[in-house]
Amino acid sequence: MLSKKLLTKLNEQITHEFFSAHYYLAMAAYFKKEDLDGFANFFEVQAEEERFHAMKFFNFIYDQGEEAVITGFKDPKRDFESAEEIFGLALEHEKLVSSLINELMSIAQEEQHYPSISFLQWFIDEQVEEEAGMSKLLSTVKRVGEKGHGILMLDRELAARTFTPESE
Repeated sequence: MLSKKLLTKLNEQITHEFFSAHYYLAMAAYFKKEDLDGFANFFEVQAEEERFHAMKFFNFIYDQGEEAVITGFKDPKRDFESAEEIFGLALEHEKLVSSLINELMSIAQEEQHYPSISFLQWFIDEQVEEEAGMSKLLSTVKRVGEKGHGILMLDRELAARTFTPESE
């Protein structure tokens, strides 16, 4: 059985994950407007991953015999100036999500709720990958700049990204 504190934080994480999906869709919309469909695809896939993560939390709560509480969230930022800005914001956002997952893990460990500890370890590992990936893409965008062949090559590369829940 989940404590009230842990259940509340798990439910809040569902909201954070769905917000992340919307935030990444707003980023995809910017790239669609800029005719950078590969970048848009990257963030569309990122949004799909975040929805998948939200549903993992949703199902875990029910697996623990509790009830998920779905709430709304604020509108995501949607006025962007550049790819560099977007990847910088995406990296900041992933760091925020990491801190939220770490907080959940701290509560689970404090309460010695081993099912939650086991469940959350997957997210801890996932966030290491997410931060590293965003950091690398931010560095690459800074290196190639916003115009020219480099950005178009990166756009083509990002167009190949797909979402496969089995690998999640």
